Amino acid sequence: MRPAGRLEESPTQEILKLTTLLQVSQSLSGTLDLKAALHEVLATLARHHNAVRTIVILLNKETQELHVEASDGTGRPGQHTRYKIGEGVVGKVIESGKPIVVPKMSHEPSLAQAGGKSDQHPEECSFFCVPVAVDRQTVGALCVTVKFRTDRIYERSTKFFGIVGSVIGQALKVQRLVAAQHKRLVTENARLKQELREGYDFSSIIGNSGPMRRVYEAVAQVARTNTTVLVRGESGTGKELIAQAIHYNSLRSKKPFVKVSCGALPDTLIESELFGYEKGAFTGAHTTKKGRFELAEGGSLFLDEIGDVHLSTQIKLLRVLQEREFERLGGTEPVNVNVRLIAATNKDLEQAIAQGSFREDLFYRLNVFSIFIPPLRERKPDVLLLADHFLERFASEHGKDIRRISTPAIDMLTAYHWPGNARELQNVIERAVLVCDGHVVHAHHLPPTLQTAEASGTVMSVSLTDALEAYEKDLLQDALKSARGNRAKAARLVRTTDRIFNYRVRKLGIDWKRFKG
Repeated sequence: MRPAGRLEESPTQEILKLTTLLQVSQSLSGTLDLKAALHEVLATLARHHNAVRTIVILLNKETQELHVEASDGTGRPGQHTRYKIGEGVVGKVIESGKPIVVPKMSHEPSLAQAGGKSDQHPEECSFFCVPVAVDRQTVGALCVTVKFRTDRIYERSTKFFGIVGSVIGQALKVQRLVAAQHKRLVTENARLKQELREGYDFSSIIGNSGPMRRVYEAVAQVARTNTTVLVRGESGTGKELIAQAIHYNSLRSKKPFVKVSCGALPDTLIESELFGYEKGAFTGAHTTKKGRFELAEGGSLFLDEIGDVHLSTQIKLLRVLQEREFERLGGTEPVNVNVRLIAATNKDLEQAIAQGSFREDLFYRLNVFSIFIPPLRERKPDVLLLADHFLERFASEHGKDIRRISTPAIDMLTAYHWPGNARELQNVIERAVLVCDGHVVHAHHLPPTLQTAEASGTVMSVSLTDALEAYEKDLLQDALKSARGNRAKAARLVRTTDRIFNYRVRKLGIDWKRFKG
């Protein structure tokens, strides 16, 4: 090892080093392709510092093997040299994390054939090997071979190459962080897609009534085709859920599922949302924007509330369905699309055609395969299944230990006619979960519209005595259900005597025998 020289570097040399560091930093920060960036760095060292040979050697942390990540000027003997931790100059640098300088390579046996003075290399060379570290852990080395000079200040050169090695280490750290983040994102994306497919599998749709089984059969028939589907049904019946089930059980399941609520978009915006627009098409159109049709390329486009689309937009929709192409707003070039269209409406389209608000030819194009979602009042067996599903979901979301719905509350849920369908039931159960202060949802936790049947037109006046008796009847029935018809045990649950409990059961007309199990 040679001590630092006493000569001072010239201002030109200092400027050259600063310029080199700037270019090295720019090369490493300008791309995530580390191998390409390292080649630029080594070329910079060769160009500015007359490096004969430069190599970046990295350690594989899994196999603990060293490999050449990038090199410059290695077309000479020694280019196939193998490196091991602790062996030779490179191995010792990576093992110790400290730089090693060999002023005359011909004096170092392990380097003599790699660039020392010989018949093939008549000029003597100097060798610098500095560590490359990530988070203070040596993960590789930068090796630089330069022509021997008697006036070289080795200490300064070592510090300079050490700085270059540090910059390489920082770039390597960033590259590894990005790679790890990308791997996490890919894994998370795959997991979410799998959950999405499972979430819209047929088994996740709640309902086993006869009308719903017919819906499942229709979805199974059409899902794996490219046929246009029209989903019809009242508001709140779950038309979007059926549309998603069609997409995620189709051959397009890995492609986008794009949703558009036609009723939520004004007539002036829906065309640009569906078909996009060209730059300068209107004031504020500073860039070209893709529409929902283009965003759904290869997948499915769900047009909810299709009956609310303006007539002028219906004409362009008809062309897309017929020709599979359209023009962006303000454009003249046709855009071809490969999209499956799923439409939904709660309107009577036949009546809309008669009134002139919906095109008959578009209706026939949409109505290739029609699926009708029955209202909740026509599938009463599904009410309890849906109620239990929503109860479990909202109890978990709101952190409550609510385990079941009482019998009187179930009777009220099944007796109600549900004009808002499953969406109304969902809101009712969420409200009940919020106001419930125990483990069971009782009738008094349900909203007044269910308790008084106000929405069904059978409003009645309830006195305080009747309301108290109804509440008491609810509690006693719930106790009998928990005690499986054992009146003595039920009396203890409500903290009263057997005599009083039996008296109240008889007075309220409760058939305790039906709770035996």
